[in-house]
Amino acid sequence: MIIGVDIGTTVTKAAVFDDAGRSVVEADAPSRLNHPGPGRVEQDLGEVLDTVTSVVRRVAAEHGGTVDAVALTGQGDGLWLRDAEGTAVRPPLSWLDGRANDLVDHWWADGTAAEVHRLTGQAVFPGCPAPLLATLRKEEPESLERAAVAGYCVDAVAQLLTGEITVDASDASLPFLDVRTGRYDEDAIAACGLRDLRGLLVEPSPPGRLLSLDARGAALLGLPKGTPVTAGPFDLPASLFGSGLTEPGDGLLTVGTTLACQVLSDRPAIGADAPDQEPAGMWLCTADPALWSRAMPAMVGTASIDWLLRLLRLSTDDVAELLRQSPPGARGVSALPFLAESGERAPFVAPRARGQLTGVTLTTERADVVRAVCESVAYAARHCLESAGLDGRLAICGGGSRSDEWTQVFADALGRPVLPPSDHAVGARGAAAVAARALGSPVDTAGWLDEDRAVLPRREHRAGFEDGYERYLTHLNSARSLW
Repeated sequence: MIIGVDIGTTVTKAAVFDDAGRSVVEADAPSRLNHPGPGRVEQDLGEVLDTVTSVVRRVAAEHGGTVDAVALTGQGDGLWLRDAEGTAVRPPLSWLDGRANDLVDHWWADGTAAEVHRLTGQAVFPGCPAPLLATLRKEEPESLERAAVAGYCVDAVAQLLTGEITVDASDASLPFLDVRTGRYDEDAIAACGLRDLRGLLVEPSPPGRLLSLDARGAALLGLPKGTPVTAGPFDLPASLFGSGLTEPGDGLLTVGTTLACQVLSDRPAIGADAPDQEPAGMWLCTADPALWSRAMPAMVGTASIDWLLRLLRLSTDDVAELLRQSPPGARGVSALPFLAESGERAPFVAPRARGQLTGVTLTTERADVVRAVCESVAYAARHCLESAGLDGRLAICGGGSRSDEWTQVFADALGRPVLPPSDHAVGARGAAAVAARALGSPVDTAGWLDEDRAVLPRREHRAGFEDGYERYLTHLNSARSLW
């Protein structure tokens, strides 16, 4: 059996997968985000490792079989600084961190961000490694002096389990990697003024590199020393692979903390190949060296709904009924769902992006506000997927997709069928499939998309949602001029 582990921002999940890629045992454990100051979002590497240890031990004990491999995936971006032994030299900075907002504003104004995008096709945003490294060099250079590695969540956990310093090419993609060659673009590093920190960047490994548990990792997970371990791809491309999508033009919408919108491509459009492309989004290496992900991971996922529910003193169990109480269009209420302290990163970059509610009157009900925000997140998904070039099948996954009512909103707002995967643990399944292939036992992904359960857009609401999307874009363009 292979244990797939998905180390998310707010929860770590593990699942045991059978030979057909079906999860047979699952476990999860919550992770904590710390807020040590305004705009600052950090995690504790020890606590994150504890969640991994907990869920792996639980699924291994419940299943009881021999573990053939542990396959890691998880959140990307942020900055996880460690020493040569894998110890964090400071608390890891989350991809949600906003301390580099001012610097990113400056980089967009002086042309630095545009130059990086021209070289690598990657958009710089506050929670990615480049501005975080530059900000720490100014605010706490001693952390950088103690560090041997500037990495990411997945490779940080892998180092503590295997003793190996590595990074998957998917994680390393942003913002310095030329994904066409798999090598860092030295000019992009220089453009950000980070040549002196180049030694902290680990050369990326190809998908499926096999590591193995060392004595420390074996003791932590309760598994034999030498058990194979894979570290990557990170959760976005892992979910693409785990959903069963295989063709250029196919897309995946992950409704999680991040609203991760991705489209498979067989040819990255970078630099001269994309002269009219807005400098936003990401090009990511995937588990297939012949395919790339055109990723538009917006910051407006379930976190926007969670905020609203806290504000209105509601629970997630209330959402379905509230969506039924308010008709499509939310009785004229509209929203812009940009609530992250670091603004937005796709399909445009705006560190100062902020949320809005419009059309509110004395007769507006809570249900209308909830529906307006749910619809606005769906419109943001459409904006991202259209920008990424979606023209094939569209799968949907993530915690938000477990709501039938919200999934229907997505289908209506997107104006196309959405296909649920046959298993909710798509990120962990993608990582497990990469491990199986590395072990010489590739998994047949046919049937991983449950086409019989496709959610179809409702014809009677098509015109209203088309008008709603145009209104959303109009409001967004007006707001961008004020941010």
